[in-house]
Amino acid sequence: MTLLKYGLAAAAATFVCATGAAFADSGDTLAAVKERGNLLCTGHDGSYLGFAEVDDQGEWQGMDIELCRAVTTAIFGDPSKLTVIPISWAQRWPSLQTGEVDMVIKASGATLSRDTELGMQFSLSYYLGTTKIMAHKELGLTSLADADGGTVCIPAGTTIQQQIAAYASKLGVELEPVLIEKTEELEQAYFSGRCDLYAQWGPVLAIARTAKSSVEDHDILPDVLAVEPEVIVMRPGDDNWVDIANWTLSALWFAEQEGINSENVDEIKANPPSPIVAKFLGESPGMGTPLGLEDDWAYNVIKNVGNYAEIFDRTLGAGSPYQMDREMTALWSDGGVLYPYVID
Repeated sequence: MTLLKYGLAAAAATFVCATGAAFADSGDTLAAVKERGNLLCTGHDGSYLGFAEVDDQGEWQGMDIELCRAVTTAIFGDPSKLTVIPISWAQRWPSLQTGEVDMVIKASGATLSRDTELGMQFSLSYYLGTTKIMAHKELGLTSLADADGGTVCIPAGTTIQQQIAAYASKLGVELEPVLIEKTEELEQAYFSGRCDLYAQWGPVLAIARTAKSSVEDHDILPDVLAVEPEVIVMRPGDDNWVDIANWTLSALWFAEQEGINSENVDEIKANPPSPIVAKFLGESPGMGTPLGLEDDWAYNVIKNVGNYAEIFDRTLGAGSPYQMDREMTALWSDGGVLYPYVID
C-alpha cells in the first residue's frame, strides 16, 4: 500500500540513530503506561474511513481505534484510559521512537525494511489487506477473467501496476491501464466512467464505493491480486509489550472462537464450560500475572470492547456503512487465517 510506505526513508535515519534512546532500552513500556495512567495510541490526521475516523459526536471510531481500546482495557480495565494521538503516515515511526505514542495501530504492514532497518517489533497480523478490483455493475463481470479488453484505473508508481499485469497475464486477458497518481483523481476517473475497472487496496475500494457512489452500482470482484498483513508496531527491546499486544489480539479471537461476546460474557464467567474458559475469564488464576496484568483482563476486554467479530462488524462489516466481508480476515474455523494462541 503506497501511503503506508510514505515517509519511510525520511523516518529511517532518525529511528536508527535513536535505537539507544530511553524508551527503546528501558524495555518496560507497560510500567511507563501504568505510571502515566493512559495509553497513547495512534489516530489519523483527518479520517481514514473504517480504521480511524471521528464520528458526529467527535469520538474516534474504527478498527484501529477499537484495537487501541482493547489494549487499553487489558491494562486498565477501562477503555476510557485511551488517548488517541492524531498523526500522519510519515509521523508514525518518529512518534513511536520519541514516546509520543506507545504503539502504532494504523493500518501498517509488516515489512522487511521496517524489521531489519528500523528494528521495529510486530504483533500478529490483525487484518489481511488485499489488492482487489472494482467494476461498474452494469458491465456484469463476475471476475477479472470476464474483463478482457477493458480499461483499468491504477495508482501510478505503485506495486499494484505490476500485480494486475501479472494477474491478467496469468488469466490470459488484456487490459488497458490508466495510471493516475493522486487517489482523489484516480477515484474521480473511475466513478466518472473513464475506466471500466479500479484496482486498489481492498478496504480503500470498499470504502470509496460507499463514500463516492452507491454500493449497488459497483461490484468488488472476488479476485485477490496480493496480500499485506497489517500489524501492531512497537519499539524494539520490550518483549513483554509485544506479548501484551499479541495476547490481546489472541483474546479477541479466542472469545469469538468460543462464542463469548460482550452480551453473554457475564453469564459464561459465572458458569464457565471448561477450565480453560474459566482461566481465560479470570475465574481461576494465571491469565494475567505473567504479563503484568490482572487475571480478569481478558474478561474486561470482551465485556467493554467485544470480541473480534463484534469489532469488525461495527467498524467495517455489516453493522458499519462499509458492509465489508471478513474474507481472509476470518477465524480459521470459518475459512479464514486468524487463530488464537493456545491457553494452557
